[in-house]
Amino acid sequence: MSDSSTLPPARLRPEAELARDALSAPVLARAARLARWAGPGTRVDAGGGLVEEQLPAAAEQLGLSGDDAAAYASEAWRIAVDTGLVEITDEEAGTVAAGEDLALLTGGSPQDVLGVWLTALEAVLADASVPDLDDLVDAMAEGGEVDLSSLDWDPDAESEFLDGVLGNLYLLTVGEEGPGEAPVPLPALAASVIVPSDMGEPSNEVLEQVSDAMMRLDDQFRLLEPVGLVEYQPVDEALMADADEEPAAPVDEADVTRYGMVRLTPLGLYGLRARLLDAGFEAPAVGDLADKGADALLDGTAPFPPAAAHAETELWLAGRSPLDAARELLAAARGSDTGAPLRRLRCQQALSLVGAEAEPALREVLDDAELGGLARVWLTEHGARDVPAPPQEMVFWLTIDTVAAQLAAEGNSEELRALVEGLARQHSGFFDTVWRVEHPATPDVLEAMGRLHPDKKVAKEARKAAFKARSQQGG
Repeated sequence: MSDSSTLPPARLRPEAELARDALSAPVLARAARLARWAGPGTRVDAGGGLVEEQLPAAAEQLGLSGDDAAAYASEAWRIAVDTGLVEITDEEAGTVAAGEDLALLTGGSPQDVLGVWLTALEAVLADASVPDLDDLVDAMAEGGEVDLSSLDWDPDAESEFLDGVLGNLYLLTVGEEGPGEAPVPLPALAASVIVPSDMGEPSNEVLEQVSDAMMRLDDQFRLLEPVGLVEYQPVDEALMADADEEPAAPVDEADVTRYGMVRLTPLGLYGLRARLLDAGFEAPAVGDLADKGADALLDGTAPFPPAAAHAETELWLAGRSPLDAARELLAAARGSDTGAPLRRLRCQQALSLVGAEAEPALREVLDDAELGGLARVWLTEHGARDVPAPPQEMVFWLTIDTVAAQLAAEGNSEELRALVEGLARQHSGFFDTVWRVEHPATPDVLEAMGRLHPDKKVAKEARKAAFKARSQQGG
């Protein structure tokens, strides 16, 4: 995923709702509870962690019990320090006080709360990229330093691996071809970063790498669920049992959910988008363009999938009267640059959401060479009377413009192939006329028609027409 590419837009929940989710996430809730519990008698060690003798009281404050209670309390305290909910006032004495950010959780704005949560998320993500504590202890070299080579652990590679997995989970969530809010099988997510896209049947070596990645991700998602990033159904422990052990109960080999299922939460979607933006990615959200001009709307939604473009346009239209919106859209749709055909297509799609009150704006552009064709289409579809028939040159101009827009939006799709076949079939002598159309995209459109049409004779006519059009335009 290149940081120069524009990602599909995310549909975010309102910030107030996300802030409530952040406050209820176990990681932040525990950290806040310990920050409020801390007092003059609370002591920390040189690293800022609670001294060992205070861990039982901290665990009790959190309602924790069992063998892992002290570890969970220690983790909650570290998050409290990392997020500024607690401040160390004297390192030598090991004393602490409530941090300035603690008040934000109750008196701050939703953005303030989400800012604290994002800091907590970064701390948990850093933890998720670290090997198991038992492995670290085993790898300790003399002198108290960790021998990374014995761990077979590369911190940068591990962080990059997790970022890649989360990036793919983000794409699956926001993309219209993905499962959306449905959970994703862990094997599919692991394979998305291990198996090369051009590989047919994965080799045994690659499948083993996918299996290893699944086990790493199983540990990591167990850590990431309490911070509210994901909802996670862990890998069935029976799958990790030794081959000579009898499973506790019969297992269904075809049940993919046994291999782990993960879903990005609405809060997690917000968090990953924030991280992508910080990393320099173009990661839009539906609603970003609602207060912008029509030019920003048409250009901004140009790379959007259809459903996302529709949702963004509805929000934009909601803040304007139908007539004003139509006039603004039509003015922004003009142009002869390479992006203009797709702008006009988005304009036409936006106008389809506007009611009959917009009719005067469409009639005002009936004689416009660039807009007159789409205006006639809109008026006819809305049952308007006395719509003048378009001159032939306008029909052909609109045809070129439409195909150019489809090429920009979809590339060589099956829908475009069907459109090309229909045009050549319905208009006798189509290529003898269309090459003369004074549209900047005429040569490119005719070349595309030559590539797409299955009939070799028709395809040859299209290529000859493209040559004539390019010669006419001095190309």
